[in-house]
Amino acid sequence: MTSEAAPVAGIPATRYAERLAGARREAARAGLDALLVGVGADLRYLTGYEAMPLERLTMLVLPSMDGAAATLIAPRLEVTPARGSAAARTGAIEIATWEETEDPMALVASRLATATRGRADEVATVAVSDGLRAAFVLGLQRVLPGARFSLTSSVLRALRMRKDADEVALLRAAAAAADRVVLTIANGRLVGRTEADVAREVRERLVAEGHDRAEFSIVASGPNSASPHHDASDRVIAGGEPIVLDIGGTVHGYASDTTRTLWVTGPEDAAPAPEFLRLYGVLQAAQQAATAAVRPGVACDAIDAAARDVITDAGYGPWFFHRTGHGIGLEGHEDPYIVAGNGEPLGAGMAFSVEPGIYLEGRYGARIEDIVVCGETGPDVLNLTTRDLLVVRG
Repeated sequence: MTSEAAPVAGIPATRYAERLAGARREAARAGLDALLVGVGADLRYLTGYEAMPLERLTMLVLPSMDGAAATLIAPRLEVTPARGSAAARTGAIEIATWEETEDPMALVASRLATATRGRADEVATVAVSDGLRAAFVLGLQRVLPGARFSLTSSVLRALRMRKDADEVALLRAAAAAADRVVLTIANGRLVGRTEADVAREVRERLVAEGHDRAEFSIVASGPNSASPHHDASDRVIAGGEPIVLDIGGTVHGYASDTTRTLWVTGPEDAAPAPEFLRLYGVLQAAQQAATAAVRPGVACDAIDAAARDVITDAGYGPWFFHRTGHGIGLEGHEDPYIVAGNGEPLGAGMAFSVEPGIYLEGRYGARIEDIVVCGETGPDVLNLTTRDLLVVRG
């Protein structure tokens, strides 16, 4: 299986110094002494380092004071990949290592104290990664006894939500690759294969099309299509039924996520049932309405309402029971969330899914999902495959 995708460049190494400076400014504005960033998307966003999630501490210590050194603390056995990170290569961060018999929390406290008030017990306010292990948080509380703790998302979400041109280019490349996989699967053999077998092919094709990794491949056939997060099973696909195909992975860390609904006629040419066609038409109108509503200043919950109102008016409201979308970037699900009650206004550069669905339990379901970037004047839709029902012989 060969790739059709042209190579795409990642985030320029020089960008990480800008990101670190922006995070430092936001931390200072929030009255924080420092950000303490563990393994995960925030660390990759700020340094370009995709660290292994170990029981050993890896942490970026980013003081808010101008001129204070940013330090990536890493176990010695991880020093080579840490030094290879974009921020380290360009001199934007220092690397400090700890030995197996040392207390890494003490190293965090020492570096932080040097950069702030001179004593660890005088550090007043820090923010830690949302997903930091409880054991690490307790360790930090031990060595920073006077500090008040909050979450880095309160500072970094504003930076990460608005994608720059390089980030949008990576999201677009990931979307295009996923689109190609959807069309290949739709035009291939389906009848007689298990969902799990098709899901394996999806994952292989995502990588062949340029993804770093395939994160998920939902293949939900027949009555399973009414389960939004169905795990591909040993169920054999037959003619005369729908398949919800929801796939995604990452390109240079930036995620793809798209869903298309197929109707497989099989050799008997079993056409879509009239009720399913009606359901799908309502869903398509809802997805179009939500996408058309995207522009700067429109509240996230207004996008959700644009889709939900169409579905509710058609009588399917109880069967659309998840949010309309989620933000996407270095994480498959991140801010902003397109959900009722989120009155946050959209801004240019925000990237998110628009993915209403209708699910009749025990019978069938359908979903249409695109990744959309809020442009200066309206939606920039990254997924370009048709949103019509894909009727295939299979």
